[in-house]
Amino acid sequence: MLDVIAGLNPQLNLALGDFSYEKGREEEFCNMVTGKLGTDFPYQLIAGNHESNGEDGDIDKFARCLPNKLPGLEGEYGKQWRVDVPEQNPVVRFILVSPGIDFKNGRPLDYSRGSDRWRWTAEAIDEARSQGIPWTVVGMHAPCFSLGEKSCQPGKDFTNMLIDKKVDLVLSGHDHVYQRSHQVELGGSCSELVPTKFSAPCLSDKDGSMVQGGGTVFVTVGVGGVGLYNVKNNDPEVGYFSAWSGKNRNPALGTLDVLASAKELAARFVPAEGYTFTDSFTLQRR
Repeated sequence: MLDVIAGLNPQLNLALGDFSYEKGREEEFCNMVTGKLGTDFPYQLIAGNHESNGEDGDIDKFARCLPNKLPGLEGEYGKQWRVDVPEQNPVVRFILVSPGIDFKNGRPLDYSRGSDRWRWTAEAIDEARSQGIPWTVVGMHAPCFSLGEKSCQPGKDFTNMLIDKKVDLVLSGHDHVYQRSHQVELGGSCSELVPTKFSAPCLSDKDGSMVQGGGTVFVTVGVGGVGLYNVKNNDPEVGYFSAWSGKNRNPALGTLDVLASAKELAARFVPAEGYTFTDSFTLQRR
């Protein structure tokens, strides 16, 4: 996977949690990353459940050996942070949050409706729009909707808030599958998306070429290593998805390569060597 990233030569990489899967190997993991990508490369972290509570690694140790490399970052790196890229005349605001996973002492961070972290996230989205930043991308470890094994850990309310505010792209890991949703939107006869159910009126665009403002695209890229999960073709949420890959369907390790300009957000799934599954989509500004 690191060879794939190195070959793409991106400006940064969002690592959405679950790194070493073993306590005490933080430095080894960090050395593996920097050995492939260099010590100055922005390999940007948000905690996964395997290191959030310290049992299979410690997010604080990872954050020390793979520290933030992006200027202007605000928040608590590794747990909840935001940054505009580039720092001057930004094209994208990245907002990284940690709803639905336990931290030390078995306690999740509070992202419930109206909480401090809810408001922080909502204000970061609103501010990006008020400042005219073209694209808003939210990253978090756990997805809400999935054809894999996981349930809606971030919570229905938090997920619907992201859709209501028309976040352009939501990225996650956790479930060891690749899945990309159609563009989904609230309004009219779709008042909310409900986990484990499908509501066709919530779909605003079903092809791979979409227009900004028409809704949110959710992509889970949990295929960076360890092992793949099966995708459930008969899952009740399958109607929300346009493309998917898992152990039992087009299996592939890979990464999502995203190219952002002032007018377009273009993304493509790039498989690791030996795999063939691909996917691509674009969002155009009005």
